[in-house]
Amino acid sequence: MAGLNKVSVDDINVKGKKVLVRCDFNVPLKDGVITNDNRITAALPTIKKLVADGGKVVLCSHLGKPKNGPEDKFSLAPVAKRLAELLPTTVVFAKDDTVVGENAKKAVAEMKDGEVVLLENTRFRGNDETKNGEGFSKELADLVDNEVFVMDAFGSAHRAHASTAGVTKFVKETAVGYLMQKEITYLGNAVENPVRPFVAILGGAKVADKLNVISNLLEKCDTLIIGG
Repeated sequence: MAGLNKVSVDDINVKGKKVLVRCDFNVPLKDGVITNDNRITAALPTIKKLVADGGKVVLCSHLGKPKNGPEDKFSLAPVAKRLAELLPTTVVFAKDDTVVGENAKKAVAEMKDGEVVLLENTRFRGNDETKNGEGFSKELADLVDNEVFVMDAFGSAHRAHASTAGVTKFVKETAVGYLMQKEITYLGNAVENPVRPFVAILGGAKVADKLNVISNLLEKCDTLIIGG
């Protein structure tokens, strides 16, 4: 599709390579238990593809909004447990408050092809993550020997954070996962070639975040409804 062609996981060869995958595992938790695992299951096709192709798959994501650095209630440990139940391979959780410290390095160094390591919550790094710190971006890329980065976190794709944007400057290959590809294709078709009348409905509480989207949609829509 014009303007939306992206390199996808189908276009790259990851056999024997380390692959950093940015997922969206920002799942709802109650007392440390996942109450809805849709975001985990949505990431499975991309992860399974990379595993089947013999990549060493290193997953990262944020969860919630930890304010004071690392907090146990925002740990991705429950996500690792669920992934281990859903994936046909070894899943190791790298419990590491700096995300890319000694535990993470050891876990990645010991991986075999087709295995999975999940890193700790990227937001445990505070501004290093949310302000797109070059140091953290480089550390993430170094963890996978600067080989491959796959973006599959559609829910975070609009944010220029270290784990979504900064890391891309330091890896040799980048691609989008199946979830991103599906959303880009679907949105692209819906917006570029709509069936009319074309009505757009925008939810979410923070209108300021959406001003650019609103102004773009106004030129294309017949009706725009804003709620939330």
